[in-house]
Amino acid sequence: MQSTAKLTTKGIAKPHSRSWTNLARHKYVYLLALPGALYFIVFKFAPMWGLVLAFTEYNPYAGISGSEWVGMKHFVELFTDPNFYIMLRNTFAINIFGLIFMFPVPIVLSLMLNEVRHEAFKRFNQSIVYLPHFLSWVVVVSLTFFILSSDVGIVNKVITGWGHESVAFLSNPNYFWALITAQNMWKEAGWGTIIFLAAMAGVDPQRYEAAVVDGASRWRQIWHITLPAIRPTIIILLILRLGHMADVGFEQVLLMMNPLVSSVGEVFDTYAYSIGVLQGKVSIGVTVGMFKGVVGLVLVMVSNYIVKKMGHEGIY
Repeated sequence: MQSTAKLTTKGIAKPHSRSWTNLARHKYVYLLALPGALYFIVFKFAPMWGLVLAFTEYNPYAGISGSEWVGMKHFVELFTDPNFYIMLRNTFAINIFGLIFMFPVPIVLSLMLNEVRHEAFKRFNQSIVYLPHFLSWVVVVSLTFFILSSDVGIVNKVITGWGHESVAFLSNPNYFWALITAQNMWKEAGWGTIIFLAAMAGVDPQRYEAAVVDGASRWRQIWHITLPAIRPTIIILLILRLGHMADVGFEQVLLMMNPLVSSVGEVFDTYAYSIGVLQGKVSIGVTVGMFKGVVGLVLVMVSNYIVKKMGHEGIY
């Protein structure tokens, strides 16, 4: 009985010793993951302490812990602001435009690139469509100005050259959401193909060979093999995209906005900047950010629940 107990004690490693052994065995893998883990700890988890500011009247001299506790006052102030529903409309309208017109573009573009058989030409095209991603929004907005401006815009010079009046693309509220969506498509569509092309690279080539033997055309192969293979990737990216429905590119909107289009351009990000930074009401700015985060979390949870109910795999 005593020998059996000794064997059991020796044969079963303690949980903490097992974890240390696993850590030592895979130390290089953990070292590889360390920079990413530090990034999330420093820039994502540590700043969450600042969310307390949404419930206090922040005083920079007293600090976070010394500021007066006001509870839900700032949330009430935000929801009763006359511009709240205008900002909500503009934010969701821009994101819905992006979801309808922007989200499918990388999928279509990746399918087209995947059909290119000449590798050198394929890599050249990939490099070309990736390049706009690395341009700053200042450059993109400047290009938009030189193309669509009423004074020096190339498009309006062509229009006036044909004997028509120039079109105020940049100061007409009817064009603002479309311009924001078009800029996002041009800048980010190519970069978005990376994940989809990686998913397509994992498709077994024998499936295409079997489809060719069965007489399937290229369109049939795309529809019945490629698209089903990348469907899980599309679903996951769609869920994550819904989590950013309350976010709009702050720099892009700020640079594109002017007094004539403020009625359709004022979003939560620009409001938080004007209130929190320019007017010094830091607590209101934090409240806006917290509201956006809660909306994103709810949308992710609801969309993930619906996707799993439909029989697909969600993100958790």
